[in-house]
Amino acid sequence: MKIILTGATGMAGQGVLLECLQNNAITAVLMVNRKHLDIIHPKLKELLVPDFLKIGDYSDALKGYDACFFCAGISSLGMNEEKYTVITYDTTMQFAKTLVAINPAMVFNYITGTSTDSTEKSKTMWARVKGKTENDLMKLPFKGQYNFRPGGMSPVKGQKNAKVLYVIIVKIISVFSPESVLSLNELGQAMINAVRYGYPKQVLEISDIKKLAKE
Repeated sequence: MKIILTGATGMAGQGVLLECLQNNAITAVLMVNRKHLDIIHPKLKELLVPDFLKIGDYSDALKGYDACFFCAGISSLGMNEEKYTVITYDTTMQFAKTLVAINPAMVFNYITGTSTDSTEKSKTMWARVKGKTENDLMKLPFKGQYNFRPGGMSPVKGQKNAKVLYVIIVKIISVFSPESVLSLNELGQAMINAVRYGYPKQVLEISDIKKLAKE
C-alpha cells in the first residue's frame, strides 16, 4: 500500500508517519511538506509544496497512491475565523479535490479533533470550521473518506517533536479518564486499517479509532 501523508512536521503527523514506516502493509510513503523534514527511510520520499492551495501544480507526483493521510493542521489560538478557514478548510479541500480528480479509487483520511461540530453551528470557531471541512470532504467521490477525531495523544517511540508539558498532561488525563486518550500508534494503525478494511462510520471518535486499530 502506497500513501501520501501531510503534517509530518506536527506531532500527530509525525506519529502517524513513524507508525507507517514500521508497518509492513505500507510499501511507500510520500510526505508532502511545506518545509523540508530531515528524516531518511527506504520507504520515504518528500515532496515540497510551499502553498497547498497550489497542489494542483504537482499532480504528476501524486499519481499511483492508494490513500492520503491528511494530518496537517494548526491551532486556532490567536487566529481570526477568516484566516483559520483558509488554512484549515480551503487548503484541505483543494488538496482533496486535486487527489480525487487524479485517483477516485483512493481513500482519504483526515484528522480533525474531538468536539468537532458536524452541525457547523457551534459557538466555538474551530469546531465549526472543522465540521464544515469534514462534511464537505464526505461529499467527494473517493473510494473511502474517513474523519478521525482523536483527543489526547501519547507519542510513539522515537518521536522528537512531542512537547514535554503536553505529554505530562496526557499522562495525567489517562489516569483519570483513559477513554479520552489514545496513542499515536493506535491512530496510525487505525488509519492504515481504514484503507485495508474500511469502517462503517465516516466520522470516528476515540472509541472507534481504538476499535479499528485492533482490526
